[in-house]
Amino acid sequence: MALVKLNNRGVRSATTFGSITGLGSMVFIKKQTASGSATVDFVNGSSDVVLDNTYKEYLFTWNNIHPSSQGDIFKVNFSDDTSSHSYDLTKTTTFFYARHDEDGTDGQITYSTGSDLAQATGDQELVVNINGDNDSCCAGTLHLFNPSDTTFVKHFLARGNTDGESDRCFSSHVAGYINTSAAVTAVRFTQGGSNIDAGDICLYGIN
Repeated sequence: MALVKLNNRGVRSATTFGSITGLGSMVFIKKQTASGSATVDFVNGSSDVVLDNTYKEYLFTWNNIHPSSQGDIFKVNFSDDTSSHSYDLTKTTTFFYARHDEDGTDGQITYSTGSDLAQATGDQELVVNINGDNDSCCAGTLHLFNPSDTTFVKHFLARGNTDGESDRCFSSHVAGYINTSAAVTAVRFTQGGSNIDAGDICLYGIN
């Protein structure tokens, strides 16, 4: 694939994306592996975590997240305090999911009013109804935009997928904003009613 650009004489030239250094990049920051973990925290300045004005966008990926109990929920929350770690920032969000069962039935798209927040401080659900079978897990991504800004609210969006209990596929879509002008300096992932039995969560900075 090629990018067409103008030189200083207005003449068009084509350059392959692979040779362009100015398009930005995704920079790996930190990987954490859960093993019976109550929480997985990413705190700016702690354990090589960067979550400040170094990047305008941060990307979290989670892979093979397995709960220790059936039908659990994968969640996230945010903090603006790296010392007390109070993960209770006010959020307004929206949540919907697509569903399809293994036997071909019950295909639907649902707006989940019970999974969104309205000026609430609780954990935000990312993936619901995770199967607890040994070969089951969930995976997905979360984008956090400009968390160190001290003027505007902080937007985030996430997409996750799981093989849900009772043999079905759930594709979850979440978006919202953290309603604070303070810098967001820490992110916590939890499993709603149990521990994160296994799985990896990685943090990247987007140039």
